[in-house]
Amino acid sequence: MNNPKLSIIICVYNEEPNIRPLNKWINESITGMEYEIIYVDDGSTDRTRQEIIALNDPRVVLVEFRKNFGQSAALYAGIEQARGEYLVTMDGDLQNDPSDIPMMLKLAEDEHWDLVAGVRKNRQDGMFLRKIPSKIANAIIRKSTGVYIKDYGCTLKVFKSDLAKNIGLYGELHRFIPVLASLEGATITQVDVKHHAREFGKSKYGINRTFKVVSDLMLMVFFKKYMGKPMHLFGGIGLLFLIVGSLINGWFLIEKIMGHDIWGKPMLLLGILLLIAGIQLITIGIMAELLMRTYYESQQKRPYKIRKVHTFEA
Repeated sequence: MNNPKLSIIICVYNEEPNIRPLNKWINESITGMEYEIIYVDDGSTDRTRQEIIALNDPRVVLVEFRKNFGQSAALYAGIEQARGEYLVTMDGDLQNDPSDIPMMLKLAEDEHWDLVAGVRKNRQDGMFLRKIPSKIANAIIRKSTGVYIKDYGCTLKVFKSDLAKNIGLYGELHRFIPVLASLEGATITQVDVKHHAREFGKSKYGINRTFKVVSDLMLMVFFKKYMGKPMHLFGGIGLLFLIVGSLINGWFLIEKIMGHDIWGKPMLLLGILLLIAGIQLITIGIMAELLMRTYYESQQKRPYKIRKVHTFEA
């Protein structure tokens, strides 16, 4: 069987009532090309898996997890299974609109974008618990990473297959796919897409995910700015602490020589703490540099990404 043009990856968890209408909607929206629909069942406890099997659709592939591993792991599994030239990711709750996919695919093909990210226009979610926190989070991520995507929370995206298979989704990093794509040197654009209110089932997102986003954001900032040069981060801060600590302790050494009582003073303790912290951070920086060299050399990776090599005849 020839590989399809498009692989549509949908991660589902307890979406039993949404499976049939979603599959029908996709089949009505995608015409004129070969495609596959990959459902990744992330350990559902309802009849989601049975509903997917009951579709009896030759385009459908079901990847069934043994338990709930999370959306990043589910996306990773779907990407590994995908055979298409282009990959689409979307939610399984009927909030993303499959009719936007042909437009996004055409944009990717005609203008040679590696990633086309959807931006939910007229978002149909609660104002205070979803929209406002999302706007704040998007602004912080844009400012911190330098990747200016309006809507990091929109799952609807179109990728080139080779990009998707190389971005490496671990932990909860699915929210930062544009940042991971940027690290691979991808060309990225964004386009407005339709958004619908949830009709069936319950949302899997809550305000408690804010803490996960913040911790993952710190990792993304490290990847974006210091992945290839960790000593610049740890060594720089460590050297600053070491200098300040040395100056403080040097002052107290002079005070001691002059016969003053220095024991128990908070500034002395601060100086000692800064010295120890500075030495530790510099040591961590050296270890991180060694780990990065192991990371690159053991896998024959390179600290750069080449888009194309041009040669010219004489």
